[in-house]
Amino acid sequence: MTPTLAERIDALLPQTQCEQCGFHGCRPYADAMARDEAAINLCPPGGAQGIALLARLLDRPVVPLDPTHGMEKPRTLARVVEADCIGCTKCIQVCPVDAIVGSAKLMHTVVSDLCTGCELCVPACPVDCIVLDAMPLAQATDRGHTDAARTHFQRREARLLAERERREAELAASKVDVAAPTARNAVLEALARAKARKKDPDT
Repeated sequence: MTPTLAERIDALLPQTQCEQCGFHGCRPYADAMARDEAAINLCPPGGAQGIALLARLLDRPVVPLDPTHGMEKPRTLARVVEADCIGCTKCIQVCPVDAIVGSAKLMHTVVSDLCTGCELCVPACPVDCIVLDAMPLAQATDRGHTDAARTHFQRREARLLAERERREAELAASKVDVAAPTARNAVLEALARAKARKKDPDT
């Protein structure tokens, strides 16, 4: 199957899912570029090389990185300082590729092979126990790592959507249950009407 333009654009993005571009991940940014609704210079992790690749694909002029979205810098990996972690799960909730494992009130750990260096976990941590280490060059330039990050992001988005739809369905069902009269309520209402007729034969 021939890739769509958005898919071809997405293939050129670093898949950090860092949202520095202003979109919720690399694919939404790619979709916007495919619709000619976003500039090609909003991705700091992609840097100048990424801009050049996008310009060639989209037949647009090469422009400098927009500094309002960040500056190009070496890629990093997040690491939890285990002694300081309080197990609040806030970092797990914001990680776009499910690279952080742990549970409430227990120590969390970053799976470095999955981490994209998005840095979204850093401001989310209330005790500043997440530090950034240099990402090995082999990992930063590995296409397999990039493709895996895309897959993990898509799986997480699909899971969150399914959970949201389930909660909405349960909420709607609970409202229906509350609104619908039970059989017992229907009997009680019938008895009340019968008593009222006995008290007032004219009704």
